[in-house]
Amino acid sequence: MPPRRGVRRVVPRTNSGRIRAFAAGVVVVLVALLLLAWKGVHDARTGVRVIDTAGPQVIATGDLYFRLTDMDAQLARALLVGGQDASRPDRARALARYDASRSKADDALIQAARLARDATERQTARSLLDGLGRYERLAGQALLQDQGSPHAAGPPSAAVTQLYRDATDLMKLQLLPQAYNLTLDNGTIVRHTYEDERSAVLTGRTVVIVTGFVLLAVLVGFQWSMARRFRRVLNLPLVLTTVAVLVVVGWTAAMLTSQASTLSRAKTDGFDSILALARARAIGNSAQADQTRFLLDPGRRDTYEQVFQSKSQTVLYLPADNLAGYQQEVGGLQSLRNQRHDRPILGFLGTEGRRAGSDPKRLDDVLEGFRKFQQNDRRMRDLVAANDRAQAIALQTGQAATDYAAYDQSLVRLAAVHQATFDRAMKDGKGGTEGWQYALPAAGLLVVLLLVAGVRPRLAEYR
Repeated sequence: MPPRRGVRRVVPRTNSGRIRAFAAGVVVVLVALLLLAWKGVHDARTGVRVIDTAGPQVIATGDLYFRLTDMDAQLARALLVGGQDASRPDRARALARYDASRSKADDALIQAARLARDATERQTARSLLDGLGRYERLAGQALLQDQGSPHAAGPPSAAVTQLYRDATDLMKLQLLPQAYNLTLDNGTIVRHTYEDERSAVLTGRTVVIVTGFVLLAVLVGFQWSMARRFRRVLNLPLVLTTVAVLVVVGWTAAMLTSQASTLSRAKTDGFDSILALARARAIGNSAQADQTRFLLDPGRRDTYEQVFQSKSQTVLYLPADNLAGYQQEVGGLQSLRNQRHDRPILGFLGTEGRRAGSDPKRLDDVLEGFRKFQQNDRRMRDLVAANDRAQAIALQTGQAATDYAAYDQSLVRLAAVHQATFDRAMKDGKGGTEGWQYALPAAGLLVVLLLVAGVRPRLAEYR
């Protein structure tokens, strides 16, 4: 017999050797399949764990921006209503809310410091803390001087107004930009985790399917070889082995698909919406404070009106040349859901209206609240233009404040819908991989046992 060359040298000469080689090949590919499936499960668990931990922390950090704007808004309100007997309850409520927001801002800063990943972010958190201390000192001085010279509702003394200008400039030019950037930086933790782990899960699914097909091809080839050599059409254990592998591959692919969908739901319909609505709420609160500043500081009236329009359009963008035109456009907007593809509504609320997971009823409530917010603003400015400042202040601190509180709560309720979506997605994500640390080894052992049951009788024929 001539010597064997090339590939034929490594091919077993005997039938028993070929059977063992086929079986060994099946086991090797099976081990690769199980390891790849295990990695896919690990990636899914990592994504769920990080988003479940960091997501709420980032959202809490995002609340920092709202609390800072609320501090400045309540300070302006306390100074506007004055310190006479008739306005003391309003002033006390404003100061109580100021203190509550300051306390919550401190808590949010602690969360931000915990999430800081590098020296730059830690320095931003420290700078924000130092700046907040300076703001509180200026606010305290303004309140103390204003308390020493009680006045009717309206602008305080020039000295108090200057102190408030210094405080609000510090807030707008340093603290709020730092808080916003800190939230964006921390949000990258969730965004990068989502992108990396979801991509890894989908890649793992593809690799598992490809490896599974390779294993199935090896098993089918094995059965064909056994049938040809042993003149037996069907080897039941090998058929069951093939079915078991098919089930494992399909089961794993379905689980990884579900996990990728869960991560997408948690990120897009949960985290993104919650964070966007938190920003809309904070910017809206700051815009409402600009209304108060408009009445508090006549010297900056034009600036505050322009800033109010800019912030309003950040929340809900509709093209307009001026504030009156914008408010007319808002008044004519019927729904956030029915958007034209060639002219989408922009801004935080416009984006929210395009999300598939948004609640239509809650969205309508938000739009109605925002519409009233803008209508009250127009009434207030018209009263000021008519030199009826007292009525403008009464409107701003009375009905307009009540309507804005209702709008603010509509945002909170809509965010709660997305919070529930986020919580369900996290629960589904954790439950979807539960028990897989036992299921994969057990499935692998079952396949090996079926394989042994299929080849052992054939090997026994050569003993």
